[in-house]
Amino acid sequence: MEILLVEDNAGDAVLIRQILAETSVPVNLHIVRDGEQAMMMMGSADFRPGLIILDLNIPRVTGSALLEQWKSLQIPVVVFSSSLNDAERMHALELGAREFISKPTDIEAFTEVVYSMVERYVGPWKKTAGSASA
Repeated sequence: MEILLVEDNAGDAVLIRQILAETSVPVNLHIVRDGEQAMMMMGSADFRPGLIILDLNIPRVTGSALLEQWKSLQIPVVVFSSSLNDAERMHALELGAREFISKPTDIEAFTEVVYSMVERYVGPWKKTAGSASA
């Protein structure tokens, strides 16, 4: 499964990569740091991820602008943001995001949210033997 992560926070990107590496389902995570890189990646005819995880507050091209461009794609987009703004949440959903998930600040909750988010779109898995939740 190909997943595109659009995330400018290096710590969050590393954490998500680590969480997905501890699963029994093979996931190929592509990380881009800004909206411009995301547009270039999605502009490639050879690249069609099964899921896009999108932070709204990213440099160069905003997450909302990307949602507007990707409206017609048949690829699920989940907004994963630190924003607690209800207007932003509603706007993202109106632009076609399947979900708007607020980033938890607790590491265990963050891990569980990533597992459950990806499981809904990728399929069921379990943590690999010996993996920790943090």
